[in-house]
Amino acid sequence: MMNRRMHLRYGRRALVLVAACVLASACSTSGPPATPLIDVPAGFPQPHFPEDNALTADRIALGKKLFYDKQLSRTSEVACGSCHLQEHAFADPRPLSIGVNGQLGKRNAPSLANMVYNTSYFWDGGVPTLEQQAIQPIINPLEMNMTLGEVVSRVSADPAYVDMFRRAYNSEPKPEFVTKAIASFVRTLVSGRSRYDRYQQGDTTALTASELRGMNIFFGEKAECFHCHIGFNFTNNGYRNNGIYATYADKGRELITEDPADEGKFKVPTLRNIALTAPYMHDGSFETLDAVVNHYTSGGQQNPNADAVIRPFVLTPQERTDLIAFLTSLTDEQFVADAKFKP
Repeated sequence: MMNRRMHLRYGRRALVLVAACVLASACSTSGPPATPLIDVPAGFPQPHFPEDNALTADRIALGKKLFYDKQLSRTSEVACGSCHLQEHAFADPRPLSIGVNGQLGKRNAPSLANMVYNTSYFWDGGVPTLEQQAIQPIINPLEMNMTLGEVVSRVSADPAYVDMFRRAYNSEPKPEFVTKAIASFVRTLVSGRSRYDRYQQGDTTALTASELRGMNIFFGEKAECFHCHIGFNFTNNGYRNNGIYATYADKGRELITEDPADEGKFKVPTLRNIALTAPYMHDGSFETLDAVVNHYTSGGQQNPNADAVIRPFVLTPQERTDLIAFLTSLTDEQFVADAKFKP
């Protein structure tokens, strides 16, 4: 009788353990691994996520739906995806974006590629997190001109949205979860599979002779591009005055720090997919890469805050062609065509 009771007791425990393993999917030693939520390119560091907004598939799906939903704007004519177009590496091909009622914004909408690695956001570094970044376009009267409360009211009327919020955050729609979800989707926009990357990984045929010469110019002391555009993401995440103007109407970083030494300083952008993200600079004032090269070789405008690295230098016509060819090699064709980022 005792043995029978022991067998029953251990049998029940075994059944409980098996059930727990099945529910947690933790005891299987076979089968394909789960698809990663972010496919981190070779040579890239593992991204970090906020403790209060861990990345999940449900949060990404909700954020993607919100990112492309025009009802987040007052007139239902503008979405986040209206100014951040995948074919342009999630940048805007217009110098200034167009918001509700045809209003023009004040700065160029930059690429959203690799935002998960940024340490601050906006051209002036006004906010430290993607969750906070997601708020500004929604409430800006020149962009979407909404309140987060009004956004919540609209999405709450859609049962599909309500279900997605429950699955993503175990909650009814709330303002904080709107911005957290959008941030979750943006964090998945990782780009690092250009021909340049293939060359770095050992494919010696990935770059042309012209692109290789341009790479040497880029990383050499003649052009000195690498001082600001450095590392796996081609940015030092700093702020520089690059002498676009003698006097800046947009004060840039000074608006945040209130330090006159920061007048005209703007965030150093990534150069990844740079051939797709024209026009360039914080105000979209340069239409082509050739115009950008012209600016830097000229040494820029005389401005007291201009960075010391901005100085005149000379490129031969062939060197200019080679440098631009190298910049084009930073295009990630897979990223701009990836179906998982499409509406």
